[in-house]
Parts: sequence; C-alpha cells; structure tokens
Amino acid sequence: MIGVIPQALLDREIGHRGLTDLRVVGSMHERKALMEKLSDTFIAMPGGYGTLDEFCEILTWAQLGLHRKPCGIFNINGYYDRLLGMLDHGVAEGFLKGEHRAFIVDESDPEALLDRLSTYEFRQSEKWINREQT
Repeated sequence: MIGVIPQALLDREIGHRGLTDLRVVGSMHERKALMEKLSDTFIAMPGGYGTLDEFCEILTWAQLGLHRKPCGIFNINGYYDRLLGMLDHGVAEGFLKGEHRAFIVDESDPEALLDRLSTYEFRQSEKWINREQT
C-alpha cells in the first residue's frame, strides 16, 4: 500500500509506518498530483476539508479532461447526503452540468461502490457552455 504525505505534515505528524511505500513530497499540490498519477480510481470516505479539497480537485480535473478515472463517494450512514443534494441543486440551478454530476458514483455499501466503480464508463462532454448560452 502506498501513502503520499508532504514533508511539512510528516514533520508535525507520524507517518503511517504500516505502508509498504511512503512517499514524501514538498507540498499538498505535489501530493495530489502524485496521488492522481498513482491511482486507478478515487474514493472519498467520510472526512473534513482536506477530503473535500482533494475530491473536488480530482473532479475538476475530470471535468477539464485531465483524467478519465472513476470517482466515488462512500456515503456511509448518509454522511454525504447533503453534499450530493447540493450538487443536485447545482444541476437544477444550471451551475453544474448533469454529465459532470454523473462523474460521482455514490453508494453506502462498500462492495456495491467497488462493483459500480469497476464498470464505470467515463463520458466527457465536448463543451461546458456554448456562446449562445451566455
């Protein structure tokens, strides 16, 4: 198992010693870039600002066409219900395209989540918005 941690966090925390490979990088930006490079799939588990930051950035990269990897949310006990509702509201209000909302596979059962992610087919839209829509 691979872990990626910025040096500044390693200096303040104890790095996970049970990993087969702990990679130390210079910044959070480097951490996210290396995690994207090393990953086949992304799963957000319940967490705080850091989890949301990393997951939203990876979704943005998918939206920009920088990767075509599945993105999932492990929505245990409805932890992410309000976030998912906010994203649905963003679609309804026209701030988020439905096909971009569809980047997120969400499940409360871990096996169901992994099954859905393993068969996920990425669909990228050609344009975010047309000039006529502005």
